[in-house]
Order: sequence, then structure tokens, then C-alpha cells
Amino acid sequence: MGPGLLTALIFLPLLGALFVLMQSDERTIWNSAFVFSLIPLALSIYLFIVFDGRRADYQFVEEYPWIPAFGISYHLGVDGISLFLVLLTTILISLSILYSGGGDIEERAREFCFFVLVLETGLLGALLAVDLFLFYIFWEVMLIPMYFMIGIWGHGERIYAAIKFVLFTMVGSLLMLVAILYLVFAAREHIGRLTFDLPQLYQVPLTMTEARWLFAAFALAFAIKVPMWPVHTWLPDAHTNAPTAGSVILAGVMLKMGTYGFLRFAIPLFPDVAIEAIPLFMALAVIGIIYGALVAMMQPDLKRLIAYSSVSHLGFVMLGIFALNPQGIEGAIYQMLNHGISTGGLFLLVGMLYMRRHTREISEFGGLWHRVPVYAAIFMLVMLSSIGLPGLNGFVGEFLIMLGGFLRIRLATVFAVVGVILGALYMLWTYERVMFGPITKAINEKIADLTTREIAVMVPIIALMFFMGLYPRPLISRMEPSVNLMLARVHVAQARIDRRTDTPRLASVAPLSPLNDRVARVTAAAR
Repeated sequence: MGPGLLTALIFLPLLGALFVLMQSDERTIWNSAFVFSLIPLALSIYLFIVFDGRRADYQFVEEYPWIPAFGISYHLGVDGISLFLVLLTTILISLSILYSGGGDIEERAREFCFFVLVLETGLLGALLAVDLFLFYIFWEVMLIPMYFMIGIWGHGERIYAAIKFVLFTMVGSLLMLVAILYLVFAAREHIGRLTFDLPQLYQVPLTMTEARWLFAAFALAFAIKVPMWPVHTWLPDAHTNAPTAGSVILAGVMLKMGTYGFLRFAIPLFPDVAIEAIPLFMALAVIGIIYGALVAMMQPDLKRLIAYSSVSHLGFVMLGIFALNPQGIEGAIYQMLNHGISTGGLFLLVGMLYMRRHTREISEFGGLWHRVPVYAAIFMLVMLSSIGLPGLNGFVGEFLIMLGGFLRIRLATVFAVVGVILGALYMLWTYERVMFGPITKAINEKIADLTTREIAVMVPIIALMFFMGLYPRPLISRMEPSVNLMLARVHVAQARIDRRTDTPRLASVAPLSPLNDRVARVTAAAR
């Protein structure tokens, strides 16, 4: 399979969404949506298998003129940074549809499946776009389906949560659009024509003042999407009031669009400013880690607890990204995948419990191990994955992030360790209150264990937890070249800063692979 693979990956879900709209039978709707989600999943698995892990550049590239007068092209590509997020997206969308078809969504199934598949198109398009105009279109496409998913199929204050989600995200998006347009016109001054093509925009020379303002606009848009402290306040409301599938997709994939944005756009476009911003972003990351963990510990609602845990976990991702070394960034990408799998699994499990009791209050449970042993055992595995137990997926990412952070700013990593301890504390304490002890509510005596469908939803998640925890090399080897190529721009920028200020370089790290030699050669040439 050659040209057109990425286009098929992006637009087949959209085709499925249109097909679903033409159906009237509910079972046909769910089956059709699930089949159309499995096709992108199969394509993404094929992409992972045939991806050349020795190459750092974009692969399976598709580039065609779209609006030549404005320098806009239909430019798609995948590299070691976006590859795994594409795979994660297709996995979680398929599992979300499979779960939702089991009774979680009882009304307007056709519209729900339509929005989920449109959302998948937006997510995959944003991950695979190499043209900034194309990226921005897909970035905006993501908002509308999630808005309707929260507003129509959500719970509690769903309208408030949906509007808050859109307003926060739109503020950042509009600032990013202004920055993109400024950058494009700056490119015209440099190369003589307008272009939205990302590799060409990497080469646009900017003054430090221009770069700082543009970096701030991009960084704010992505920080809101992550979300980082203190622009995180939309997240708990969105998670708490969203339907289960909405929470899974939001936590598993949409939040990663923020961290992906830093890796793909903010840092490589403005590496000099990114280096200056290391202390700020590592400090904000540490605050988010500890704050998210402390607030999660105090939550009486299971879903809200997991929402605040996401603030803490994504603080670790940002810590790894702004370590700006191979260990930290590879750990951050790995942790993005880990968080999607583990937190997505937790939201699914909480949704299964909510379907049985119609409450998420921790005080309403206790002693469930006696009645639902399969559920309790799976919950324990996912919980241990979330807190980073060695042998499961969470440990690998956290270890690499800690290593990268320690090699950059040791004090930040020391404080971040507190978040690891707090994370284990609130998760184990929550599990103890829900699963152990006597059954104090008579209604809990009648709770049924997991159905075959629910077990089928959780089995792939558990399999990925063990695979990523025990054998991380296939993933890390594929991301290394692209990470090193991105870091080459950072090292060149550091060399420029050294020449301007005549100050020592930021702490360097031992290479993880021979491809780091390329980084060293580029840096030496810049000097």
C-alpha cells in the first residue's frame, strides 16, 4: 500500500460518518460505526509495521497544491513522533464505539456515532498534517464533535462544561491563528512567497522579540489543550460531565494534541525561545504534577478524581518535553501513550460502574471485590499501570522522564518525585475504599460483574499495558530518529545562544543511539 494511505486513514472515518447518517436501525448503526472504526485501526497497524524506524524524516508523504496563490498545500506525512499517537487514536476510537454500543448511549445513537467518526477524522488529520493551514482546519474540526458529545450525551452541568471547553480552546486557537499568519508573512519576506509548509517555516529567520511573541501564542494554545496549570480549569468539568466515550477520547487523545503541538510546532519553530523557557515550563509542570495529585486525593467523585490525575500525569509529559534531551522527550512521547491507555481504561471502568449504580461517589461503594471479582481484578491492573508499577506501561515513560529531567534541572525532578508518591497514594486509597472492606450499601449486593462485551473492551488495553511495560524497544526505536532530528534544531539554537552570550551550554546527556551523532555533528557545524 503506497500513495493515498494517509488520506484513506483520515477520511475513511468521515465516509463512515456519512454512511451512518443514512441508517435507521440502531443495531446497524452501531455495527457500521464499529466497522468503519476498525478500518483506520487496521491501516494504522499496517503503518506501524511497515514504518522505517531508521528514518527521521516524514514517511508516506502526500503533497499536492491546494490553494497555490496563498502557498497552501495538501501535505501529509508521518514520523516517529506522530506515528504512535495515530495508532492510539484508532485504538481508543474503536474501543469507545464498542463500549458505547453496549448500552452506555441509549438515545440518538446515529448522531453519536456520526460525531465520534468525524472527531476521528479531525484527530488523525491534525496528527498527519504537515501544512499549517491544513493542521489548523483539522484542529478546529476536533472541537465541534466534542462540544456536541458533551452537550447532548453528557451528565449534570453538561451545557456549562461544553461551552467552557469550547471557549477555553477557541481563545488559544485564535491566538495561534494570528501567530501562524504572522509567520507565513515573515516567510514571504525570506523566500519571496507565501507558504504554510512546516519544513519551510522552520527555516524562517526571526528576531528574538518576534520569536518570543509567536512562541507565546503557540504555547498558550497548546498549554490550554494539555491542559497545564493554571489554564486547566475546563478539564475537570468536561471530564465529569462528558459521556464515557467522550472522556476516553478527551483524555486519551485530545489532550495529547497539546503536548504534540509543543513537539511539532512550538519548540522546533522557535528553539531559541524554547531554551529560554525551560525553567518556566519545568516549574509549571512540577506545580501541575503536585497540584493535580493533591486535588485528586480530595475528590469524592471517581471521574473527577481521574480528571485531576490527568493534570498531574500530563505535568510529567511536559517535564519530559522541556528537558529537551532524548531521554526526556522519548519518555514524554511514551508517557503520552501510557496516559491514553491507562486513563482511558480507568474512564471505561468508571463508566461500567456508573451504568450499574448511576453514581460515581466513592462513598457509595465498598466491598465490591466480593461481588465483582473480574471487575475488581481488571481495575487493579489498570490502577497499577496508572501509578507506574514496574512491568506495566506506566513505569517506562516515568523512568525516562525522570532521567531526562534529572539531567536537565535536578531540583525540578526531585519535586516531581513527590507527585509519583502522591499518585500512588490517592490511587491505592481510592481502590481500597471502593473494593475492600464490608459491603455497606445493600444495593451493591446486586451489582453484576463484567459482561463479555465489557471484557472484550478491556482485554486490548491490558495487553498493551503488559506489552509496553515489558518490551518498549519497538516503540522507542521508531521514535528515536525523529526525536533526534528535532533536537538537532535545539542544539543549533543553543550554539547560537552560546555565541551571543558566551555562556556555558545547557547540560548535555549521553546518547541513546548512534543517531545522536548526527545531532553532535550539526551542533559542531553550527559552532
